[in-house]
Amino acid sequence: MIFKTDGLVIREQTTGERDRLITILTRENGIVRAFVNGGRTIKNKNSSATALLCYSHFSIDKNQKGIYSVREATSKEVFFNLREDIVRLSLAQYFAELAYELSPREENADEFLRLVLNSVYLVCENKKDLGIIKAATELRLLTLAGYMPSVIACESCGEYETENMFFSSFSGKLWCEKCKPTERTVKISIGLVSAIRHICFSQPEKIYSFSLPKDSILALCDLSERYLKSVTSRQYKTLDFYKMMTEI
Repeated sequence: MIFKTDGLVIREQTTGERDRLITILTRENGIVRAFVNGGRTIKNKNSSATALLCYSHFSIDKNQKGIYSVREATSKEVFFNLREDIVRLSLAQYFAELAYELSPREENADEFLRLVLNSVYLVCENKKDLGIIKAATELRLLTLAGYMPSVIACESCGEYETENMFFSSFSGKLWCEKCKPTERTVKISIGLVSAIRHICFSQPEKIYSFSLPKDSILALCDLSERYLKSVTSRQYKTLDFYKMMTEI
């Protein structure tokens, strides 16, 4: 069976001397792993279009054993500028790792693909503060995957907002000033709460359309990162590398 789809290469590994196995976040079929026969050779017609972080149109063959292989790939966007900045490249690679962790398998993933593509594009073109892009991508991917934090109102009394509120990075729940729980929480301003709500509930094209002071961006990044790690129960090597690069 052969099917055609658009997708972003989010992982690659070598198999044998000449071939590669790539993981693609596709629009209609979610996460797909496919072999690129001869993909490691320079003369292979599919080599460049199946490279990591390349957005391409794929013709994919699925054999009777359920194994996928790329028959043809045509690049649509290679995000060339990422290769000029190690910080931006490492952040884009982190988004690819997140996409692999949170995107669905064998089912429609249009919203996931759109989000990751937009995030990588903004990083590539340096069009937004990297901290805002990072936190927005983390929280929106979690929301799409069914892990949206409970930030509509206070978990105990239903109060919509107070000057400061308290958020649990473990449970993803929110409390007002009067209902601060005994569990470990972090105090956040109502401006930060509004930013989180915007990321989770806004239309796709408006996810990144907000601004915060620098200290609030740092707080948002820390909060979203802690919640992500709590939900997924794992560490991310690409995130560690990105943070190391930003500290140099």
